[in-house]
Amino acid sequence: MVTKVAENIVKSLEQIRQDIDAIAEHSDFNESVRLLAVSKKHPADAIRTAYDAGQREFAENYVQEGVDKIQQLKALDVTWHFIGPLQSNKTKLVAEHFDWVQSIEREKIARRLNEQRPDALPPLNVLLQVNIDNDPNKSGVQKKDVYALAEFVSQCSHLKLRGIMTILEADTDENQQLNSFAAMRSLYEKLQQMHPSVDTLSMGMSGDMRQAIHAGANMVRIGSAIFGQRE
Repeated sequence: MVTKVAENIVKSLEQIRQDIDAIAEHSDFNESVRLLAVSKKHPADAIRTAYDAGQREFAENYVQEGVDKIQQLKALDVTWHFIGPLQSNKTKLVAEHFDWVQSIEREKIARRLNEQRPDALPPLNVLLQVNIDNDPNKSGVQKKDVYALAEFVSQCSHLKLRGIMTILEADTDENQQLNSFAAMRSLYEKLQQMHPSVDTLSMGMSGDMRQAIHAGANMVRIGSAIFGQRE
């Protein structure tokens, strides 16, 4: 039996995909935009519903919760992203179970992930989290330190540098959002010139997706707009 919750997830996914396509069509950047479904605090059944509706990339913020879901859903062809703060004592689980990590901000964490990534798995895809607004309440590497960290990651044989991500301050107005996202796009294009593997600019969530896509995001991270309020 299809539940009301499942119906809502399917409808929401369809609507968000339409919204993304419509925004991208009026953007100055001729790029398709990938939708990353942020499934933290939602059950495996909700992920399965979204998967059945065509969604293939999912993100988790908490290591053990994410690993539990990965194991529950291992029969599905899902690409798993870790997007939360990552502490040293959790790097091994992430290195062993996830396909992407979007929250690298320190050389130490990158080194541990590289050392702990199993040889049998392909390189772990890595985004550097950039604190583009120098917000003391946000994680991320400072803009001036991005190039050195990118160079370090690019030398790690079990990691693959794919790009950068950011999370903006919660209370920024639309103009400030556009400026911050434009600064990220500029940084991304410079990194692309230095590292051919760079192809992903992850920025924009439910509240600022439009501004992010207009500024050149090619991946957006959407949670509650797909799955509803978290438990």
